[in-house]
Amino acid sequence: MISERMKNLHPYVPGEQPKDRVYIKLNANENPYPPSPVVTEAVCKAAEKYAEKMALYPDPDSNELKAAIAQMLNKCGGVLARAELTGGKENGSGAEVTPSEGDKLPFTVTPDMIYCGNGSDEVLSFVFYGFFDSDRELVVPEHTYSFYPVYCGFYGIPMDKVPLNSDWTLNKEKMLKDANEKNSSIIFANPNAPTSIGLTKDEVREMIKAAPKDRVFVVDEAYVDFGGESCISLLAEFKNLVIVRTFSKSLCGAGMRLGYVVSSPELVNHITTVKNSLNHFPVDFMAQQAGIAACSDVGYYAECAKSVAFERDEFIDFLRERGWFVLDSQTNFIFCKKDGVPGEETYRKIKEEGILVRHFNTPGIEEFLRITIGTHEQMTELKRVMENI
Repeated sequence: MISERMKNLHPYVPGEQPKDRVYIKLNANENPYPPSPVVTEAVCKAAEKYAEKMALYPDPDSNELKAAIAQMLNKCGGVLARAELTGGKENGSGAEVTPSEGDKLPFTVTPDMIYCGNGSDEVLSFVFYGFFDSDRELVVPEHTYSFYPVYCGFYGIPMDKVPLNSDWTLNKEKMLKDANEKNSSIIFANPNAPTSIGLTKDEVREMIKAAPKDRVFVVDEAYVDFGGESCISLLAEFKNLVIVRTFSKSLCGAGMRLGYVVSSPELVNHITTVKNSLNHFPVDFMAQQAGIAACSDVGYYAECAKSVAFERDEFIDFLRERGWFVLDSQTNFIFCKKDGVPGEETYRKIKEEGILVRHFNTPGIEEFLRITIGTHEQMTELKRVMENI
């Protein structure tokens, strides 16, 4: 009764969602802070004063939201953790925001360079459908975002998984060699997940220059706001570059499902064609209102990203002082292990103490834990628990 395609699906497995008790939840790379008060106010206002709009179809192209995203990126340069704040409240809300020197963009991001969807997972689905073919392998790192293989299976796209280097960085040379031999596209998360390590903008530039010119090159920047280097400025040089980003991490919006693409208007139009062939109205009215409001308070989210980065670096130092192996991180999580301490056993011991972290049974990384960075109070409690393991 089911199709052959269905038989070959291997669904994504999300982080554990607790049902039996209340846990400190550090297993899904969610932001520990709530959205800006401006967002709460905007959503309540929309529900109270414009309730009738929930009975109508929303703007199918999310035009106001695209304009707000473009303005936000121009203000911060694409990396919130390094943005410079002036004035505003203690939590950063209302502050004037300017990019750090290294993040300044050489052009102005315009709304026609933005595509909006229901979370970056939906956006990625449209990217996979629109740009990757079933007659050639897609080049991906062996260990990266685990939804990439799911979409390859869903759309019948063969994959070339390139092992990481011994230091857990991307093997750029092998990825490029394979892509050129097969005239294939490349996709990876930067910074990468679950390893938390990022390539510099210059490294990505050299990769794109050496990759096939007639194939799309995709960089997934879900975590870049916590200290990576955004590749948005490279859009001035490369018309085949597609950058995927999300509201779920640095913009404290995992519960409202908003993701977007930054690319050339031509490639954005192609993704829009895919969207309009499936669902003409992808982003609902309330999510658009929340997203527009979030983009208006860049200072608040920059302060949140800075707080997460500070707690992350403190926690890395804490673990390394106690003999843990921890990869350098530019994300809102860390990837760590300790010799002689099995990863699954450590995960279970931490869970028994009321804290959820992520453990993968994937060969090659089964001894690692991926730990999301929480608030100062949550990390203090996790330190107490891990000190006793």
